[in-house]
Amino acid sequence: MDVFIGGAWPYANGSLHIGHVAGLLPGDILARYYRLKGERVLYVSGSDCNGTPITIRAMQEGMDVTDIADRYHQEFEECFTKLGFSYDCYTRTDSAHHASVVQDLFLKIDNNGLLYTKEIDQVYCNECDQFLPDRYVEGICPTCGEQARGDQCDYCSTILDPVELHHKTCKICGSSPVIKKTEHYYLALSKLQHQVEELKRDREGFWRENALQLTERYLREGLKDRPATRDLPNGVSVPIKGFEHKKIYVWIEAVAGYYSASLLWGKENGRDVEDFWRETTRSYYVHGKDNIPFHSIIWPAIQIGSGLEGLPDYIVSNDYVTLEKKKISTSKNWAIWIQDLLERYHPDSIRYFLTINAPENRDTDFSWREFIYSHNGELLGAYGNFVNRTLKFIQKQTNGVVPQLPPDKSIQSRVESLYQQVGEAIEAARMKQALEGIFECIRYANKYFDEQQPWKAEEEKRDAAIATCVFLIINFAQLLHPFLPHSSEEVRKMLHQSRFSWKVITNLPLSVENIHPLFERIDIRAITEEGEKLRSQIK
Repeated sequence: MDVFIGGAWPYANGSLHIGHVAGLLPGDILARYYRLKGERVLYVSGSDCNGTPITIRAMQEGMDVTDIADRYHQEFEECFTKLGFSYDCYTRTDSAHHASVVQDLFLKIDNNGLLYTKEIDQVYCNECDQFLPDRYVEGICPTCGEQARGDQCDYCSTILDPVELHHKTCKICGSSPVIKKTEHYYLALSKLQHQVEELKRDREGFWRENALQLTERYLREGLKDRPATRDLPNGVSVPIKGFEHKKIYVWIEAVAGYYSASLLWGKENGRDVEDFWRETTRSYYVHGKDNIPFHSIIWPAIQIGSGLEGLPDYIVSNDYVTLEKKKISTSKNWAIWIQDLLERYHPDSIRYFLTINAPENRDTDFSWREFIYSHNGELLGAYGNFVNRTLKFIQKQTNGVVPQLPPDKSIQSRVESLYQQVGEAIEAARMKQALEGIFECIRYANKYFDEQQPWKAEEEKRDAAIATCVFLIINFAQLLHPFLPHSSEEVRKMLHQSRFSWKVITNLPLSVENIHPLFERIDIRAITEEGEKLRSQIK
């Protein structure tokens, strides 16, 4: 089976925080799992380097847009590498290759009659002497009355045109802009109402509930034609005579990055990628809930309009992560930055907490207390402790030699069932459920070790218990590989396992070596220290 996984493209205008990673992490879990199963996987993403937020950041810092994009693209790559993200291709949207692919899709959509031009009202700032990109405009949402950006309201998820905002202000200079006429291309989404309705019906039970509900809301209201171009200083130029000075709308251009990244991977690796863009491919799109309409409506519309197969099978749209019961705010610096977090904590601790506490069905909260107690209690106290106590016992009592005995039959049967249960949960993008199932078995393993008391049992019973514990450890490491790749790799080396797959391992290693703790205890004083640091950084 071919599996395509597309991770959302973070804006290259600021550092990654825990909310970003929580939304993206399911993609890596899926990719690692399917590779263990032996499936053909293509897992892609990249940095969105053309969005208005980058231009705003460049203006604020008095720097060139490219310099800002370069800085954060490099930072993203470093963070994802340290976290263990296993992208097959992580690229960027300001490349010539991406522009060429997007322009080709744009022309195909135009040739298929889904683009048209019309003169429209657009927000113009006299002080700045320019038409304002959507995110350069802020005001009051006409739907819910809350403060909103020009492209979308974060409170009610309404997709907006900046002209619709009440009490508009220019984000650049703070003045009140005016309305002027300009001509743009529009994507005829209204013509695709039936196809999107049919897609949504077909994906019941596969898309996350928040994606189904929000898409249903847009369909009930009736799909509205949306601007396909914008007056922007940077981005992908419109490949049509007379419109070369305009840019392709970023939410058309950015989601097309999934296809451009695929083609780039194929070009760089001498591989044909067309099999990943067929109806027979299983596709996953992983992102936050603020990106839902662009994956459930806009991207399918682009695919239909350009004749590209493989419409989204699974939309894995996480809700939000709050921080100490408050909404994350990058402008106020109320955030935990991944770059800082990686300097002080084990990457698997971050992956574990953001998975076991994942906002799969509702918003969840990150608190320093829960993070540190989770690490000490589960990763160290349950998993790390079971691995260390077992392998240290073997090292001391049998000189590192592993008894070559079959595992307890009932435990082997339980582990065989666990592979099936965890696999089904991962494939359905229920990562939290999958990880909880593994750790339930880890707690059972600790109980088994205590009950068997190998330190005072007769040699035959001791060896049987230890063989069963080693069987559990090597299979736990394999089961946890999609979630905790760093510590799983350490266990693999300690037990001389050549490679991982998604099959129960029954052949035990002959010996163990280089035994060391997988995790270190975090001093609980860090709860207070981290809390004080967080509060002191507020702007």
